[in-house]
Amino acid sequence: ESELISRPTKPEDVHFKTWRIAGMEHLVIGKVDTKADGSYQVQFRLFDVVKGKQVLGYNFSATAKTLRSVAHQISDYIFTELTGLPGAFNTRIAYVTMERNAKKKSSVYRLQVSDTDGYNPQTLLTSDEPIMSPAWSPDGSQLAYVSFEKGRAEIFTHNIRTGVRKSQSAYAGLNGAPAWSPDGKKLAITLSRDGNPDIYILNLADKSLRQLTRHWSIDTEAVWTPDGKAIIFTSSRSGKPQLYRQSVNGRQSPRRLTFDGNYNASATISSDGKLMAYVSGSGNVYRIALMKLADKSYQVLTHGPLDESPEFAPNNSMVLFASQEKNRAVLAAVSVDGKHKQRLAFTEGEVREPAWAPVRH
Repeated sequence: ESELISRPTKPEDVHFKTWRIAGMEHLVIGKVDTKADGSYQVQFRLFDVVKGKQVLGYNFSATAKTLRSVAHQISDYIFTELTGLPGAFNTRIAYVTMERNAKKKSSVYRLQVSDTDGYNPQTLLTSDEPIMSPAWSPDGSQLAYVSFEKGRAEIFTHNIRTGVRKSQSAYAGLNGAPAWSPDGKKLAITLSRDGNPDIYILNLADKSLRQLTRHWSIDTEAVWTPDGKAIIFTSSRSGKPQLYRQSVNGRQSPRRLTFDGNYNASATISSDGKLMAYVSGSGNVYRIALMKLADKSYQVLTHGPLDESPEFAPNNSMVLFASQEKNRAVLAAVSVDGKHKQRLAFTEGEVREPAWAPVRH
């Protein structure tokens, strides 16, 4: 901040020539005024330095409680104006935290929802048993997840506003890896009710089940393509975990997508259906990779050694993932070109299994 050439707060204070000489293409100015009732009036303006004119500007009313949300909205407006992409700063993420109690030799698990930067956490569920695989509904109003609170795996849906929970799958054996269909009416889940873990489609309205994969291997971690016509899932049918694509109507055999490396799993698909992020492992090192589905070309985005659970931002510009730092589970994000990385701030416990809400409900 001390290195800024000036600190204008009003349009008449902006000297475009000075900023052009400094090599700046755009400039944001703003101010926050406190009103008599204790609320705030927030204003910002975005200038095109090259053209020497204002290109965006808004006023917001805010309270102490909504001030951070307004700041995120402003960031979204600016991001969209500069890139043409929707912003994702004012969305939310879900994740699971774990706190170890060395004396009791036990752990406490919490399913939490927070702003994308890790602030304003809200706890939806606390349990002495593991919580896994949170997944947002397409409208951002609900989470599906796996809980072991009854001593066995069970899939729940949870309305984050009303707090209403519903058990959706509690079959004998494995109940895992829920993934919402794009229309929000179905879940793709992994069940072992008939022996080996396979992918099933669960209709949420009537709880009817349809088995989609049938193989002696482990089939799990299904995600839907945006058009709802196919899933991509992890399978060990080649001997090692690899990613496959399967039509939802079941008329076509699964088609293998990954061939390089002995471990490729945990896929997530961008909202435009063009990109797939996944975990690529070699030896004991696991990194986040990104594939262009059109030509199957890929690049590795992170360095490991234990990166997992990738999840696209709603605007497909970033990938959120779980990582390790000083033997502690943390969350981080990387841009889809691999050039920009950041660690998210959390105050308690180990953090894993992130899920990025498509919209803020």
